[in-house]
Amino acid sequence: MNWHEYLQQFEEILSHNINTAPYNDPHFYEYTKLNQSRMNRWLKTAPLQTPLIEALQAIELPQHWILITEPWCGDAAHLNPFIYKMSEVNELIHLHIQLRDSGSEIDHYLTNGGKAIPKLIIRNESGEDLLVWGPRPAAAQAYFYELRESKLTTEEQKTALQQWYNQDKGQSIQQEFIQFFSDFPIDMHAVANQKQL
Repeated sequence: MNWHEYLQQFEEILSHNINTAPYNDPHFYEYTKLNQSRMNRWLKTAPLQTPLIEALQAIELPQHWILITEPWCGDAAHLNPFIYKMSEVNELIHLHIQLRDSGSEIDHYLTNGGKAIPKLIIRNESGEDLLVWGPRPAAAQAYFYELRESKLTTEEQKTALQQWYNQDKGQSIQQEFIQFFSDFPIDMHAVANQKQL
């Protein structure tokens, strides 16, 4: 699906037009409602950094971006808007969204054996992976592991991570992609040069 179809997915869930698992669980319904609000905030208020825009504008060959995600995912609500904004900078970037639990490619891109999302795969026009990114910026992932080892409850851990995203304001994800595009030529094709962030 494309980005606008993904946004429509939220509307379908919140209008109860989709009430299959997990959205028949009130908790997942509320997660989705909250995530829609988070995404809308970032879409309206968070600009891309100039160096990132320039790097994206320099892309000269088609790239296929596959974003694996789900509306209920709290991390995705803070990160997907920036991925979408990046994809809009250059018409050579084609963004396609896969829902993790609906026949996605996530089994090929596990994180420590788990289906953590969001996960972004950038491919060249030959279908070779240039970058596999996710499920979080490195700083957020380190904080996630720190929280997991703490004595905080699961809900307290979730709240702390959401606060991290609010304070970061999308700066970390942008810096990681600035670094990626500065490290590699945009027209790379060799799978041997694939980089995992």
